Amino acid sequence: MAGANAIDTSTPNPPLIVLTGPTATGKTAAAIRLAAELPVEIINGDSRLFYRGMDIGTAKPTREERTVVPHHLIDTLDPTETMTVARFQDEVYALIEEIHDHHRLPVLVGGTQQYINAVIEGWRIPRVPPEPALRARLQQEADEHGRDYLLARLRALDPDAAAPIGSNLRRIIRALEVIEVTGRPVSEQQGKTEVPFAPLLIGLTMPRDLLYERIDRRVEEMLDAGLIDEVRALLHAGVPEDAPALSSIGYRQVLPHLHAEAAVEEVAEHIRNDTHRLVRHQQTWLRKSAGLVEIDVSSEGWFERLRDHIARHIARHRVP
Repeated sequence: MAGANAIDTSTPNPPLIVLTGPTATGKTAAAIRLAAELPVEIINGDSRLFYRGMDIGTAKPTREERTVVPHHLIDTLDPTETMTVARFQDEVYALIEEIHDHHRLPVLVGGTQQYINAVIEGWRIPRVPPEPALRARLQQEADEHGRDYLLARLRALDPDAAAPIGSNLRRIIRALEVIEVTGRPVSEQQGKTEVPFAPLLIGLTMPRDLLYERIDRRVEEMLDAGLIDEVRALLHAGVPEDAPALSSIGYRQVLPHLHAEAAVEEVAEHIRNDTHRLVRHQQTWLRKSAGLVEIDVSSEGWFERLRDHIARHIARHRVP
């Protein structure tokens, strides 16, 4: 593998590597390390890294790291904008094709499971642009009558869509939005299609106690590096507190401190606790992922195992 400068992408199903796993397991560092041996390009699969001006709280790859290996879908949105799953899927599919055309290996790196699954499972997603006025009306109904009021309406209109959504208000509103705009049940517009590439899903893991220690150190490092000033600068630049980007862990916990409602120590504690909770959620998702290759990054020889899995995957999808 060492010294390779091109891969065979003429096969009908050229390889895609997906490096996922809980927060702070070193996914980006592993991908950059792979670049020393393979002609890789990294596609961001973390919902927080799209936003410009949000560097410290997202542990975004540094400018220097981004010069070592090409990175895509980082700093592509203002914090007031929203990345939809459909848009992400379209942009990633186009990038995968472009990278394959250059005989290079796309590596999708991140832990936002909905985005990852949409790409590798070929989700069919209704291409309905957001309707702010309609969303505001549905949100007002939820505020006045409760979430279950909207959920009951969705169950009546599209029970197949309502079942997997459960009590997630954002997704309930989106489903009702799609139904009202298209006049068709959401479930009729969803499903999965075959993807024109061969994904290898690799989950980087480590024992939970070690991961919590790493997360806790990272939180202190972020605060020392100026996380609170970063959030303050975003607000001064006109980003509203209810912007989707500021709902991210590491940002929403800072807001009470800026209103003199929480001490820095409380901010740190809330970020730690919320990140620990996110890790448990991510680990649950990984356990349910079909075809997942798990690699414990705290074990000896983990990178060699990672490299070998990727080498075998490339070989399996090489033209004879």
